[in-house]
Amino acid sequence: MVAVLLKQIPYLGIPFNWLESFFHELSHGIAALISGGRIVQIQLFPNGAGLCTTQGGFAWLIAFSGYAGAVGWGALIYKIAQFKSSVSRYFSAFLVLLLVVTCLLWVRDILTLFICLMLIALFSFSIKISHFNFLPVILKLFAIMVLLNSLSSPLYLIDGRGIGDGSALAQITFIPEIVWIIIWSIIGIFAIYKLGKKNENR
Repeated sequence: MVAVLLKQIPYLGIPFNWLESFFHELSHGIAALISGGRIVQIQLFPNGAGLCTTQGGFAWLIAFSGYAGAVGWGALIYKIAQFKSSVSRYFSAFLVLLLVVTCLLWVRDILTLFICLMLIALFSFSIKISHFNFLPVILKLFAIMVLLNSLSSPLYLIDGRGIGDGSALAQITFIPEIVWIIIWSIIGIFAIYKLGKKNENR
């Protein structure tokens, strides 16, 4: 409920949009790496959009993995947050390290560097206050915000402009863009449903 309210407050939800965008673009990059390609550059923009430039790899997997991967990251963060605080603290440190590595290897512009530094500060602050046992709650909030953004982001592709991951997949597979949008939405809804169901059973 808190995550839904935060999402509606202007400007307050911007860092969470950046976080979802980071995981989205990183997922494109990971898909490129595991399919034999490489990451050229990762860019993040103030409005929550992003771009991962890759070379080589399996184009279908790379295009599909952005939205699906962001859902996966959100679900993973939520599940990690269900463990004791020390596990959440180590995982937050891992995310800080991941952001630092991204900055060193794939960030080429000042704006993306600034956004990544803001995300590093966000997770570093959460680690700093972890002794208050707030960290699992904070990570759950981050996870839900990422999942909510992952659920709504594919809907922005329904604009008739023919650009983005859905359009790329349509060109590769000849399956209409709307089908991919529906698939990504189902993945997001399923992840939120399963996490909510497990939370009820705890």
